[in-house]
Amino acid sequence: MARLKEKYQKEVKPALIKKFGYKSQMQAPRLVKIVVNMGVGEGTQDVKLVDAAAKDLGAIAGQRPSIRRAKKAIANFKLKAGTPVGCMVTLRGDRMYEFFDRLVNVAIPRIRDFRGVPTKSFDGRGNYTLGVKEQIIFPEINYDKVVKMFGMDITIATSARTDEESREMLRLMGMPFQQK
Repeated sequence: MARLKEKYQKEVKPALIKKFGYKSQMQAPRLVKIVVNMGVGEGTQDVKLVDAAAKDLGAIAGQRPSIRRAKKAIANFKLKAGTPVGCMVTLRGDRMYEFFDRLVNVAIPRIRDFRGVPTKSFDGRGNYTLGVKEQIIFPEINYDKVVKMFGMDITIATSARTDEESREMLRLMGMPFQQK
């Protein structure tokens, strides 16, 4: 079992039940999935960049990403329908907990001038989205073999009903939020 999943079962879940006064253990919020998305804007000119982004994302996530294609043509961006423009991966189960553990304990502390992740990135339904400017903060990426720096969006979907419940759960699981 993943280390963070065990921590959730033994420490985080009982603390959430106590704080919010849930009547059942099943009411306690939990992680549902983590979606990691890499958009490659320059992929319209050079398809090799999308392949490089997919290779990096596969190394980071531990599973093969799906290539995302443009749905419609936009002439101003020289974009044709069906052109690869990015890649994404959806993590669930033990892989999700392993990724979250590496994100919180290894990758985020490696960000330059890091002062905590913003608390305003919740969507109103308990989901949290975090933007990362470069993929090299993950230890799986070899800096010498990086073709180009890509940013990524990491969306953490939870079963929480409110942002407050989700924020408390993520805080107890080790997410380094900014101090007010």
